[in-house]
Amino acid sequence: MIKGFNGLKVTSFESRRSKEIEKLITYHGGTPRVAPSMKEIPLDTVNITNFKTDLFSGKTDILILMTGVGTRMLTQHIQTENDLEKYKESLKNTKLIARGPKPVSALKEIDLVPDITIKEPNTWKDIVTTIDDTFDIKGLSIYIQEYGVSNKEFIEELSKRGANVNTVSIYRWGLPDDIQPLKEAITSIANGGEDLVLFTSSQQIVNMFDIASNEGLKTELYNSFGNTVVGSIGPTTSETLRNFKISVDYEPDSPKMGNLIREIARVSEELLSRKRTALKSGIKTVNWKRTDMSWENREKTTSQFIKACRLEKTDYTPIWIMRQAGRFLREYRETRAKVSFIELCKTPEIAADVTLMAVERLNVDAAIIFSDILLILQSLGVDLEYSKNDGPQIQRVLRSPKAVDSLLNFEPESMDYVYDAIKLVRSSLKPDKALIGFAGAPFTVASYAIEGGGSKNYIHTKTLMYKDPGLWNSLMMKLTNATASYLNHQIKAGADAVQIFDSWVGCLSPDDFSEYVLPHMKKLVSMIEGDVPVILFGTDTATLLGQMTDTGCDVIGVDWRVDIEEAWQGIGYETAIQGNLDPLCLLSTQSYVKNEAKKILDKTAGIPGHIFNLGHGVLPPTPVDNVLALVDMVHEYSQNIKKDGL
Repeated sequence: MIKGFNGLKVTSFESRRSKEIEKLITYHGGTPRVAPSMKEIPLDTVNITNFKTDLFSGKTDILILMTGVGTRMLTQHIQTENDLEKYKESLKNTKLIARGPKPVSALKEIDLVPDITIKEPNTWKDIVTTIDDTFDIKGLSIYIQEYGVSNKEFIEELSKRGANVNTVSIYRWGLPDDIQPLKEAITSIANGGEDLVLFTSSQQIVNMFDIASNEGLKTELYNSFGNTVVGSIGPTTSETLRNFKISVDYEPDSPKMGNLIREIARVSEELLSRKRTALKSGIKTVNWKRTDMSWENREKTTSQFIKACRLEKTDYTPIWIMRQAGRFLREYRETRAKVSFIELCKTPEIAADVTLMAVERLNVDAAIIFSDILLILQSLGVDLEYSKNDGPQIQRVLRSPKAVDSLLNFEPESMDYVYDAIKLVRSSLKPDKALIGFAGAPFTVASYAIEGGGSKNYIHTKTLMYKDPGLWNSLMMKLTNATASYLNHQIKAGADAVQIFDSWVGCLSPDDFSEYVLPHMKKLVSMIEGDVPVILFGTDTATLLGQMTDTGCDVIGVDWRVDIEEAWQGIGYETAIQGNLDPLCLLSTQSYVKNEAKKILDKTAGIPGHIFNLGHGVLPPTPVDNVLALVDMVHEYSQNIKKDGL
């Protein structure tokens, strides 16, 4: 199940590193066509001389370095005039802003470091935001080292803030000396002869359409992007593609050529299949969204995930990751920068897009609808709010009979935004990928409503539970009935499985779980309608796993604190198991991640019913590359195990 281009035709317009990208495409199984689309043409030295004069006279407060090539060319020009030492001294007295690591490397060559480095991926907007967050530029003199084309919007935004903005242009973009390969590539794309087209610079797009216009192929070329996968190296290039009304099908987490090729190769066939299926169904795919997709005949395909839930043999071990649509993904962070958490949850189109994005990005075997376990409390009349840092807050906690009696009856339509998001995802999600709906378990939701937040020892929850069992059971019954109705409506909307998160139940002893929680969980599971698997997950539940199995659920999710082999033996192989890599492993090296995953797979090999997952949610600092490596390793290694019959 090793993922690669698998012979697909891949076109790139890279110029300076054309040989390198050709080798990368070939290495990852593609048939490359590399058509250099531009070259750097040095400009006259007048504007460099003006810049040098202002810099040397102390009239430059800030220098923004946009590219490594431009930074080096600037240094080389001044060095030829024997002013290098003076240049270095002047730069030390100037605030230096580097756009990404390439200018940083160029500065390092002359023993300088920037004052501010804009992290990748980025656009000029990130530079403006960083400046706004760092200092006031009113009245300051700023020079921007430009590349290729002047960015008028960038200059205007800095000027609006009262800065005196000048530019120092080192080179401009021109067409290559031999444009025949470029013409041939454009013709091939326009005629539908290519599978993927990759862009590593904005100017490539501009030059491509200029040539297409000259050749009378502009319309044909534009329309052809509905039939090919479009890859972009980073935000600036993606922004240009969108300005041309072309959707970007894939953009790596880090804007590096190697990342683009490696990452898009592993999902290229999936992306191409989706796009061409949509096109055949009459969907306009040149400028489209994930939620525009609509798959037919999905009932004919059973996912590997659902098979594992039902203890059936699978071709490989399926994997999904809790919080797979989260802050570790740049795309999610970009979405959250535009909308609040609660707005994201309650806007079906956005929630659906984020859900689909994670599956597409990671190539996992199941999607889980983007929502939150506490939203159901709002439908019950609990005053729940989410602060700016996403922290849920409850002002009036449920600690008295009056507060519990005041809870409203659950009206399923109050959660229509979740069902609508599920419908969108299920329609847009490839049939062999499962969609998981979810809810918080009554105990965990009740604990939050009683405590008003997280807790180390759950004093208020346990006090109420012990002192007033009648009130406790009343609250749990209300939450059980509401949760069952909520999950059933998710199933009706298209969820293929449901997961119940009992994140805090591990604070209970086995006896307390048996008396205060198990009866309600049995009832909840029994009330779930439809032939869908039910997953029950909790943390710190090593002493509760047997009783959790008694709830009647189909799958038990275990955290990283237990040995998965021992856990499965304990609960019995008549129940599927999900887990259980420590999320912190993903902050280490890829070799360590793979080795730890291998241990888990070796312990569950040959036994139907294992779903690979983390022992809890993926953490925000997690490198995306480590997650991709984990997903690929689980797929490939487990497939080999099953083939060998080990």
